[in-house]
Amino acid sequence: MLADVGPDRLELTEVHRFANRPVRVDGTLYWDILGLYQGVLDGLRAAVAAAGRLDGIGIDSWAVDYGLLDDDGRLLGNPVHYRDARTEKSVERVLGLVSAERLYAATGIAFQPFNTLFQLVAEREARSALLIPDLIAFWLTGRLGTEVTNASTTGLLDARSGDWAGAIAEVVGIDPIPFPPLRQPGELIGEVTGDVAAGVPVYAVGSHDTASAVVGVPAADARFAYISSGTWSLVGVELGEPVLSAEARVKNFTNERGVDGTVRFLRNVMGLWLLQECQRELGIDDLPALLGAAAQVPGRRSVIDATDPRFLAPGGMPGRIAAACREAGQPEPRTPAEFARCVLDSLAIAYRDAIADARALSGRAVDVVHVVGGGSRNELLCQLTADACGLPVVAGPAEATAMGNVLVQARAAGVISGDLGELRSLLRATQSLRTYRPGC
Repeated sequence: MLADVGPDRLELTEVHRFANRPVRVDGTLYWDILGLYQGVLDGLRAAVAAAGRLDGIGIDSWAVDYGLLDDDGRLLGNPVHYRDARTEKSVERVLGLVSAERLYAATGIAFQPFNTLFQLVAEREARSALLIPDLIAFWLTGRLGTEVTNASTTGLLDARSGDWAGAIAEVVGIDPIPFPPLRQPGELIGEVTGDVAAGVPVYAVGSHDTASAVVGVPAADARFAYISSGTWSLVGVELGEPVLSAEARVKNFTNERGVDGTVRFLRNVMGLWLLQECQRELGIDDLPALLGAAAQVPGRRSVIDATDPRFLAPGGMPGRIAAACREAGQPEPRTPAEFARCVLDSLAIAYRDAIADARALSGRAVDVVHVVGGGSRNELLCQLTADACGLPVVAGPAEATAMGNVLVQARAAGVISGDLGELRSLLRATQSLRTYRPGC
């Protein structure tokens, strides 16, 4: 994405798009990280060709996954995909050494079988490691570091101090912690050293894509909840301090670092992955037609738990959804429209429950729900969410992650200034938003 940013403008232009195709080898699911890096280089070439000059580059990606490096900084192998099943035994091992209560009290991160902590325990030895956006930044600049918003997702960062949780790492055998020193969003990482975009500054941003997406929420004040809606749905509120209560742990809320010292207090919901997998399995390419048909299906006829880990792995999604409905004594979806309606109703209910729990656990009042990311374009889902939550839903921007990324870059480069509130006011002034009201 190429961005043109100023005190009164924020425009994005897509200059390059490339595939992200995980590869399964001998039963293990990997990311094709070299293919992704080539896509990044091709995108930078396209951006330079389009703009002539770049003032900065910022990198964000998904969380928890990493590449292992040798002592000379060479990649030891393709990063393993978080949807791979290799952590099953390491989860048991870790919980045999340290209780779930102690883990949560230290890190504030909700239990997920793919947390980086469990992945590192599954390695034969803990070597030097870089989270995915930091790995790309290292290849571009030669500078090592770990950006803090993504570091907070690992289960190895202390929720109170914001430093590495050394005591937890020692107990589970990850000693020393293999990640390089922490860096904050807005720090200058270095300059590109290769032939592509040579000399352009690379800035740390909210390198966990959700951290950038939350910067890109066009909220007018603090009384909002957000849904970063894409393959995953991240549903929560923005706070100044973590919530580390036993009830928050039981309700599977996570405390992840945000930009400017904020805390993203949220719950992971499976998200549009459920719909995407159904489309893939059922051979449905025309999403607008599918959503139009789903709107005609009676609501809440069949509802699943959209946080259930049974839906994490790829493959066989319609069958798993039908089985969950059958087990709950509900009608099994049979047509593509019925599967789509089941997924969207289930997501809206999961969003309602997550927002209600976030409000109760944090004490944060919520007057409006902001839906950002690709799901903001799904009119049926946005309306079902407004109906379920009983609150207005403001949809957009769809490219909130890219916008949050470039806003942090632009501020670091001195192009714009201000706190998060001022950055968000620029979003409200420049982006097209749509409001959905309950019952409309």
